[in-house]
Amino acid sequence: MITLVVLASVLIAGVTVYQYKEQGNDYHKERLERKEEQLMKSINYTLKETTYPITTENLHLIFSEEIYEIANIQNVNFNIYDLEGNLIKSSRPTFESNTIATCLDAEVLNFLRESGETRFIEEKRAAGDNYQATYRYIYDLKFKPIGIMNLPYFEDNTFNNMELKEFLFRLGMVYLLMLIVAIILAYFISKYITRSLQTISDKINRTNLTHQNEKIYLESPGEEIAKLVDSYNRMIDELEESAVKLARSEREQAWREMAKQVAHEIKNPLTPLRLSVQSFERKFDPNDPDIQKKVKEFSKTLIQQIDTMSNIATAFSSFADMPAQQNETLNVVKVVKLALEIFNEDYIHFIADEEEIIAKLDRTQLIRVITNLVKNAIQAVPDVESPRILVTVATVGEHVKISIADNGLGIADEYKHRIFEPKFTTKSSGTGLGLGMVKNIVENYGGTINFTSKVGKGTVFTIEFPKEHK
Repeated sequence: MITLVVLASVLIAGVTVYQYKEQGNDYHKERLERKEEQLMKSINYTLKETTYPITTENLHLIFSEEIYEIANIQNVNFNIYDLEGNLIKSSRPTFESNTIATCLDAEVLNFLRESGETRFIEEKRAAGDNYQATYRYIYDLKFKPIGIMNLPYFEDNTFNNMELKEFLFRLGMVYLLMLIVAIILAYFISKYITRSLQTISDKINRTNLTHQNEKIYLESPGEEIAKLVDSYNRMIDELEESAVKLARSEREQAWREMAKQVAHEIKNPLTPLRLSVQSFERKFDPNDPDIQKKVKEFSKTLIQQIDTMSNIATAFSSFADMPAQQNETLNVVKVVKLALEIFNEDYIHFIADEEEIIAKLDRTQLIRVITNLVKNAIQAVPDVESPRILVTVATVGEHVKISIADNGLGIADEYKHRIFEPKFTTKSSGTGLGLGMVKNIVENYGGTINFTSKVGKGTVFTIEFPKEHK
């Protein structure tokens, strides 16, 4: 809009200047022709009324006084030359006669003689203005050329230039007003358009598959904006339907995976249990003197397999049924010490920077986190010559930092990205749910869990909890 106004003002200003110039040229051309015709009528009238013979030699006598009278009546100055181009008489005062050419240019004479034309116009620039001069034959009563009339004409454009400046100034004021109005309109229109687009952009940026998204409602939107809003609202409806289907599909898939894992883990101890029962049935002899010993061994085997299945069920139950967080103000150093007391290994060491680090956490879940990580550390050092596990507690700003380091086997690089996945394990036994459960507990408290590991060197797990859980 602004560009159109500016371009229109420039184009109209250019056309106006051109039009004024053309009008000025046409005006001066017509005025010169009109003056020339009037002057020639006066000259012809003088020739008719003179008593002198009408010849070239008598022109200075015929127009000795009449030339001034004619110039005064027509309000112009003019000159009379003979046919050879010599000045005969001029209407100008004597003190200006020196500025008049006493002899015509050969170009003028040749044109009048050879072209068959009775009139020649000369155009020049003098004193910054356009200068025109017309040359025309003077005929006697028998239409025989006897002299040449020269009418000089200076184009005075002062009035036209003043009019042009005034018109351009007024036109400029009008277009300045139009430009200001265009800028104001452009500003409000763009604000109106971008306000709607900004609302749509904000809604799109806040669109999240895991949350319920708000639809867009605008008052009196434009047709295009209304179509865009309708498309977005339809997309939100479809997105919510897709999210529900995806969540249901993920839950069903999770339960399928859990069921497969439970079935697999329970089948493992059932196979040796069945083999043990079948073997005992074949070899059972009530009269065998060692029957009591064999029954005892058989019972021990059954109890071990039953305990294994019980541990599997407990692990799955702990992972699936996470109890609600019970935030309580506790001494983290004391709780971690308490969690380590259930372990009898003498290579487990504990270090704390302070005797008391207070934080709001769930005591049971904190103990569960520590015991799981320490169990993993113990299982990583059975083949190490001098096993060592170090548990440290420290304060880092507004967070509590707990580290469990071991010098065990370490974790291979190809397993590091999967270490917190449920049911993933590198051990020959176990459910692989421990680290997944630990990660859930830590993240529920707004904390982080990370680890560094080197094969053959050991692993360090680091946990950070905020002291004040929001």
